[in-house]
Amino acid sequence: MDAFTVPTKYWHRLDDGRVQCDLCPRACRLHEGQHGLCFVRAREGDQIVLTSYGRSSGFCVDPIEKKPLNHFLPGSAVLSFGTAGCNLACRFCQNWDISKSREIDTLAEAASPEAIARAARRLDCASVAFTYNDPVIFAEYAIDVADACHVLGIRAVAVTAGYINPEPRAEFCRHIDAANVDLKGFTDEFYQDLCAGHLEPVLDTLRYIRHATDVWLEITTLLIPGRNDSSAELDALTRWVVTELGPDVPIHFTAFHPDYRLLDLPPTPPATLTRARSIALRNGIRYAYTGNVHDPVGQSTYCHACGSLLIGRDGYTIGTYRVTDDGRCERCATRVAGVFAGPPGHWGARRLPVRMAAAAGG
Repeated sequence: MDAFTVPTKYWHRLDDGRVQCDLCPRACRLHEGQHGLCFVRAREGDQIVLTSYGRSSGFCVDPIEKKPLNHFLPGSAVLSFGTAGCNLACRFCQNWDISKSREIDTLAEAASPEAIARAARRLDCASVAFTYNDPVIFAEYAIDVADACHVLGIRAVAVTAGYINPEPRAEFCRHIDAANVDLKGFTDEFYQDLCAGHLEPVLDTLRYIRHATDVWLEITTLLIPGRNDSSAELDALTRWVVTELGPDVPIHFTAFHPDYRLLDLPPTPPATLTRARSIALRNGIRYAYTGNVHDPVGQSTYCHACGSLLIGRDGYTIGTYRVTDDGRCERCATRVAGVFAGPPGHWGARRLPVRMAAAAGG
């Protein structure tokens, strides 16, 4: 094994000589030297290994709202990074150059968990986010980074599609503080046709995070014209969220733009996002947002009890902020769902590319 390849534990041998990866529902069954669909997990030496440990496709400091997380340390800076590969095969992938990469050159920068934690502290980031591609597939690396960050008082965020089996999911969630789960649609047909996956494992992940962990949870659904944006589907999705997860889980509806292998559809009209948000609010979701469009009303947070504007946003920039240090509405003292730690940060809409070697220091 090279320096970037490490053993994993979620796998078992089959009677026919293959080895099955048990990390996610895909259950890739591999002969020696083969890679799973995610590409970064492979069979070497009669076991499943992770081949991208300690290597990243790049680092940036972003606003936490870009993940998107609107109720987790608002206004703070987050050090974001990913690796390569993915365990879904979404035809509309917006980060396809990273998530679909099978070129090791995509992993341009090496960084130990401790170096990432030091860089986050030096850059005044409140958290580190595993994003750009799904951290499920590099779980061993993500867990070690999260632990190193926690030593320095920095929190860990996962941006994930939630396509993971129960046992590794439980271990992964023990190490993270917040997650945005990409609920790609609300029919199994959508997942099969456009993602080469299934819906139910994602719903299981959402239930698990919400009810069996202390991880702060938000949801994102990318609305694709004619595929998952009907009022009936949005009604069913948001009713499910309220019934199964509760009204306090924020949901973000974001705009599709033609990319990767789904180039024959138009971009999502802003009116579709507004309609989705209205359906969610009508069905009892207290915090529903629009994204990828200019919509200060749809991107702001309001008190579900008195209707006051709590956090006014224009894109990723916070203007009005009327939440107390302990997370309550300043006007009526109703608790606001989320994780708050005093006054908001002021990172704004900046995106700062980071060279890890310089940022981590000694």
